[in-house]
Amino acid sequence: MSNTPNQVDPKELEQAFSLFNEASAQLTGAYQELQQQVERLTGELAVANVELRRQLLEKEALSQRLSHLLYAMPAGVVVLDQQGTIIELNPAALELLGESLVGHAWVGVAARVLAQTVVPHEWDLAPVSGAAPRRVSMSSSPLDAAGGQVLLIHDMTEAYAMQRELQRHQRLSAMGEMAAGLAHQLRTPLATALLYTSHLKKLDLPENERVRFADKVLARLRHLEHLIQDMLSFVKGEGAGQDVVRMSSVLVDLQQVMEPQMTERGLNFRISDDCQDAVVMGSRKALTGALLNLLENAMQACPEGGQVSLKGKVGGDGQVSIAVVDNGKGIDSATQERLFEPFYTTRTDGTGLGLAIVRGVAEAHRGSVQVKSAPGCGSEFILRLPKL
Repeated sequence: MSNTPNQVDPKELEQAFSLFNEASAQLTGAYQELQQQVERLTGELAVANVELRRQLLEKEALSQRLSHLLYAMPAGVVVLDQQGTIIELNPAALELLGESLVGHAWVGVAARVLAQTVVPHEWDLAPVSGAAPRRVSMSSSPLDAAGGQVLLIHDMTEAYAMQRELQRHQRLSAMGEMAAGLAHQLRTPLATALLYTSHLKKLDLPENERVRFADKVLARLRHLEHLIQDMLSFVKGEGAGQDVVRMSSVLVDLQQVMEPQMTERGLNFRISDDCQDAVVMGSRKALTGALLNLLENAMQACPEGGQVSLKGKVGGDGQVSIAVVDNGKGIDSATQERLFEPFYTTRTDGTGLGLAIVRGVAEAHRGSVQVKSAPGCGSEFILRLPKL
């Protein structure tokens, strides 16, 4: 019996069911595998989320600790963005600057409130609120790769005040230790002046003798005045000041003052100026006085026909050096060790304070003074100052 056109072949139907079952099994397997992958990825995502939450909590805790630290720091902290605009200040910075300056450009703020000093990285800060000026030191560090910065401002005012007070006590202590020698230095010229004055009382004293004794009295009184002035300068200490001092012009002033005196004493006075328009910050009066002191010492150390040189130059270390050189008899090493001690002098008419004052001026300007000498070889005194 033959199959009719509408009759389904059992073998084909069986084959179709077999293919369907196979496809269904494959689909079921793929679904189960996909479900397993989803479960695995869900588990991994859950673990990752837990780790991310842990890291986020740690970062939030760290951020809070850093924020507390920032606000508790005694130093001022100013945070700048990549454009140099202030985006955050801690309370110490707010107190120093006098008001919140968030949103202001730091360059403009610094130009208004900061004045440079002779010390690198230190400034005098005058808050915009009109509060008392403060001495501060400042440093900066990069904040991030985008170009932000963190400025750290330390208030040095009290430290400087304590340092000045300590120096004043040291000077007073030195005066106390030298009180006996000082009394002798005052008594000797005073006794001499009194002796000459007693001669002036004589009615029969010839006029030329009267003039000679009067000159002697004036000389002794001027010596006393010089001694007292040196004492006051030493006790007070010569401050650095805030003048911008062009050292070449100081050398010109020294030449005008000293050249006539050198010529009168028969000395050859030479000046060599290689300061290259260098300037220092400090007190023009104090620096000129210190160099005059060195020049007067050199002049007195030279015999007639001798030579005194004043040399200015800029060194590779960023310092200006002013040297006073003479071809006098020189100074032995034992004397050199005591030259800058208060009240130590090798001259009968000396106060023993001149070189101590020179050293004080040098230190007030963050500089130094040095002597190079040997018996029979002359002397060289070098004043070194930081260039502005």
